[in-house]
Amino acid sequence: MRVSKFPLIVGLPLVLGACATAIPGAYTEPKAGFANVASQVSPAIGKRTVFAETQAENEALRKQVHAMVHRKTISADTAVQVALLNNKGLQASYANVGLSAAEAWQQSTPENPVVSFGILGIGAPELGAYRAIEGLIRANILDATTRKQRRAIADANFRQAQLEAVNDTLALANQTRQAWVNAVSAFETVSYLKRAKATSDAGSELARRLGETGALNRAGQAREQAFNAELAGQLARARLDATMAKEELTRLMGLWGTEVNYFVPDALPALPRSIGRVTGVEAKALRNRVDLRVAKLGLEAQAKAFGLTDQTRIVSDLEIVGGFELEREAEDGETESETTPQVEIEFAIPIYDTGKARMRKAELMYLQSANVLAQKAVDVRSEARGAEAAYHASYKIARHYRDVLVPLRTTVEEEGLLSYNGMITNTFELLTDVRQKLAASLEAANAKRDFYIAQANVTAAIYGGGVAGGGGGEGAAVAAGGGAPH
Repeated sequence: MRVSKFPLIVGLPLVLGACATAIPGAYTEPKAGFANVASQVSPAIGKRTVFAETQAENEALRKQVHAMVHRKTISADTAVQVALLNNKGLQASYANVGLSAAEAWQQSTPENPVVSFGILGIGAPELGAYRAIEGLIRANILDATTRKQRRAIADANFRQAQLEAVNDTLALANQTRQAWVNAVSAFETVSYLKRAKATSDAGSELARRLGETGALNRAGQAREQAFNAELAGQLARARLDATMAKEELTRLMGLWGTEVNYFVPDALPALPRSIGRVTGVEAKALRNRVDLRVAKLGLEAQAKAFGLTDQTRIVSDLEIVGGFELEREAEDGETESETTPQVEIEFAIPIYDTGKARMRKAELMYLQSANVLAQKAVDVRSEARGAEAAYHASYKIARHYRDVLVPLRTTVEEEGLLSYNGMITNTFELLTDVRQKLAASLEAANAKRDFYIAQANVTAAIYGGGVAGGGGGEGAAVAAGGGAPH
């Protein structure tokens, strides 16, 4: 009796399991998919990234980060590298790659069969220990026949998750570089405003003394003092902006505790002497943009999902049930046993849900993904052209301020000083010239910031990671002639 039931119970899942496909090692290896992510990040931005899963790995990264930032003046490249090693949001994105690999692994594995046993008449003395035993094993046939399609969908999602992790890495790198530029520019603005405030203090004090002697009327005194008061408020705002800009950089680098005791330079690097043209920027963007490749994989996944929906449109659940029934009967003092095999097939009858609604949803989802991809291609081209235009235009503007406006204001200041020494101009005219020169220098610093932001956006436009708008907030400017700042 035991020999006769073995092939029925055990043989069924073995036959269905023969449809199973081999599980690729890419799904089961530790840190599945991350090597591909790292290999795509390094050529784009020249920085390394890691995926830390253990406490030992996290501790090693903490020591590296501490050595790079603790009480040190950091460069933009250092800030980007620290962010790629220490940002926990990025680590969560890498973990999502592992989750998608585990899902693909799961879809490659046959569904477990369900076994059930039932015993009737337990403990009936006239029948011995039992009256009947029923055993059933249930397996889903559609699981075997659609596994290839489901695994293809999961594999597309796995590859898409890798590209999304690459895009997240590039986005973090771009955001960190721009945050560094904004922080340094903010502190440079503070330094210019401090110099302007020192000049304003001198003018305000002079106006006060001249007012005491009667050489300057009250309107003149109030004009200088008002300018000085407004500049004091402007300097306080600039200091707050610098603190918040540095805090934004700290957040992106994932720093806290004593690690926030780092410094940034007081001024951005000087403009390069020249910049070359970015040739074929649209073609490069279409070839390298990670978010465009993500959209392509999304369309591929929807196409595979559409095929799976079409395959299961009529019968969405088909199960085969096999088993036996062992029945014992007592008659005239003798017990007889009879084993009866059982085979059942279960499926839903498509009376109400014929699958048309699911097919319509699948069609529209595919159409949606196709339109998303088409629009993404348009956006990529536009962003590439815009980034190139901003790069060259911002460089020309920054050079104009540096090479034309600032030298002219310097000449005015120097000539004003000579006139003052020759008693041709008065002190307030000289102070006005100094303020105008400082205002021009501040405008030049803001234009320089915009150039470095645009430079970072060119890389983002070609490889991905998001193209931000113009520079960081409005830079403060010192008004000329003792008027209000704007």
